[in-house]
Amino acid sequence: MEAIILAGGLGKRLRSTVPDLPKPMAPIKGKPFLWYLLDYWLHQGINHFILSVGYKFEVIREQFGTKFKNAEVSYAIESKPLGTGGGLLLAIKYLRSKEPFLLLNGDTFFAINLNNLFKYHEKRTSDITLSLIETKDNKRYGGILLDNHGMISSINSQKNLFNTNMANGGVYIINGPLFSQHTQKNFEKYSLEDELLPQLLKQKKRIAGFISKDSFVDIGIPHDYTLAADILSQHM
Repeated sequence: MEAIILAGGLGKRLRSTVPDLPKPMAPIKGKPFLWYLLDYWLHQGINHFILSVGYKFEVIREQFGTKFKNAEVSYAIESKPLGTGGGLLLAIKYLRSKEPFLLLNGDTFFAINLNNLFKYHEKRTSDITLSLIETKDNKRYGGILLDNHGMISSINSQKNLFNTNMANGGVYIINGPLFSQHTQKNFEKYSLEDELLPQLLKQKKRIAGFISKDSFVDIGIPHDYTLAADILSQHM
C-alpha cells in the first residue's frame, strides 16, 4: 500500500521548544518525528511514501532522500502553502495505483493496526475511513458525529459545536479514485477538514469512523511534544 504524509507544517507553536524546522522534523531522541512515522508505517506494510512538503522541504529531502529502508520515498513540493486539502490533492498525482491509500498527518502518531483499519474500511464499503480518538479535550478538537452504523454524519472544526468526545486521529484510508474530480486547480489552498470532507458528506460519500484506543500523540503543541518520546518508544 502507498501512503501520503502531510509534512508541510510550519511548526510555529513549537518554535519555543525546537529549532526553526518543518514540524515533522522536530527532533525526538536524536531522530526527526517523521522518522518514527515512516518506520512505524513501513512495518505496517507501506512500501511507497509520498511526502507532501513545503516549508524548508530541502531539510526533509536531504534527511530521507528517495529511500527509507526498503520503501520508496517521493516528494510533492508546494510552491506556496496549500493547506491540508491542497497538499493532499497535489500529492495524489504521485500515487502509482488506483488502490486505496493511507493518508497521515505529519505531526501526529496514532498506533493503529493497518490491517484492522483496512478490514473495517472494506466491511463498511467506505469511500474514506477516518480514525477517531476518544478525548475529553473538547476545547482543542473539532466535533465529529457518528450514526448508529459507524458512519460519520457530520464534521465541524469549530470547537465545542458538538457534544461529542470523538476527534480526528489523523489516519485515513481513502479509495484511490475518490478525488479524481478534485484536481488541484491553480494551486489553491484547501482545508481537508473544513472543506473537502464536509463537501464529500454533502455529495453522500461514505465516510466511516474507526474508533481506536491505541496510543496517540500530537506534537503540534509543546506539552504533547514532551510526551512523544515515551509514547513512540513503546511502538519502535
